[in-house]
Amino acid sequence: MAANTYIVDKDGNQIDASTATVPANRDFRGAWVLNGSVISEDLTKAKEIFADKVREARKPLLEALDTDFMKAQETSASTTAIVASKQALRDAPAAGDSASTMAELKAAWPSCCGDSPY
Repeated sequence: MAANTYIVDKDGNQIDASTATVPANRDFRGAWVLNGSVISEDLTKAKEIFADKVREARKPLLEALDTDFMKAQETSASTTAIVASKQALRDAPAAGDSASTMAELKAAWPSCCGDSPY
């Protein structure tokens, strides 16, 4: 007897994977919602996942800019560009806030955080 594979959505609901209509990709797997046999993506939850991915991508960038800032201060060099870059990274998690579709959310990846994972 073969074991069934189940898909569990963000709310803990489950369905046999062989009977489910699943999104084309798993980019926002943690935002899946089960409606009957159709799995869709909850945009609000996907925005949270998006912001977390941005935070993860910006962390090493902010750390590098912190080092650059300290070096610039030691040599009395201008820190204006560094401060602007750090502010852009701080603002980056909100880049997807105005998205009204999953496609818009994926397209909102901020360039200051490098290449989009989408």
